[in-house]
Amino acid sequence: MTTTPAQFPDPEEEAEVLGQGQTPGGSGGETIGATSDADDPALEKDPEDWVSGDDPMTEAQRSYLDTLAKQAGEELPADLTKAEASEHIDRLRGQQS
Repeated sequence: MTTTPAQFPDPEEEAEVLGQGQTPGGSGGETIGATSDADDPALEKDPEDWVSGDDPMTEAQRSYLDTLAKQAGEELPADLTKAEASEHIDRLRGQQS
């Protein structure tokens, strides 16, 4: 179903129905996602310092890395750690720019 402006004359009602504005439960507490903190380099941690950096890469990392590697014409080992996969993703994304 598509919403039209006529359905939501009150902006607060529109935000509530569309899931915008308040956090789940209406607590108005801390949120994550599209915030100005996302661009703060101080919040980035070196993959070598990750507690779980030696764990196998996640399925999401594997899928994204597979796409990036194919686009770059590269082959990478399938048994990368989370930290290694992250470093390859950063490197391959940098090549796209």
